[in-house]
Amino acid sequence: MSKRIQAKYKIDRRMGENIWGRAKSPVNSREYGPGQHGQRRKGKLSDFGIQLRAKQKLKGYYGSISEKQFRRYYDEAVRRRGDTGEHLIGILECRLDAIVYRAKFVPTVFAARQFVNHGHVLVNGKRCNIPSRLLKAGDVVEIREKSRNIPMVLEAAQSPERDVPEYVSVDGHKATYVRIPALDEVPYPVIMEPNLVVEFYSR
Repeated sequence: MSKRIQAKYKIDRRMGENIWGRAKSPVNSREYGPGQHGQRRKGKLSDFGIQLRAKQKLKGYYGSISEKQFRRYYDEAVRRRGDTGEHLIGILECRLDAIVYRAKFVPTVFAARQFVNHGHVLVNGKRCNIPSRLLKAGDVVEIREKSRNIPMVLEAAQSPERDVPEYVSVDGHKATYVRIPALDEVPYPVIMEPNLVVEFYSR
């Protein structure tokens, strides 16, 4: 299992963007980077630097995905016909923890991973504790009955920070993964550039 060692909001500050769109993000009040040298003037990024940043931003958005796993998703996207960047987004968005987050069962992508790990979720009526499980269109994700009154679940359902996208259908504590989304359907709070991620890996 991949673990995030560093504070998650350091990603926000390093990127200079509020990548999860959260009101608590320190970027809202401190737009400079973290650490002793964070306020130094930044030099112009090279093409490689721009591509690397796009990759770090996309990978960081989905929480604790390891580089090895992320590269595996890219390789799978390359094997599919059509736009590799679009396929990469589609693969990331059909992860079980991503759907749990999109359905507003939990407030953050990090909470989604933990929520699945702890066995609070059913997929097609069967308990599943694998956050990286890739869902197929029509799969039904449900919060176990014993877990529905967890404070985190109640908080997420009432949060006005984000809406449920059209490719996830939610009915109470049950969500159906309707279809693979296109890039412009995914409600990222910031601009994601999967084409630059493709350029990074295809160097």
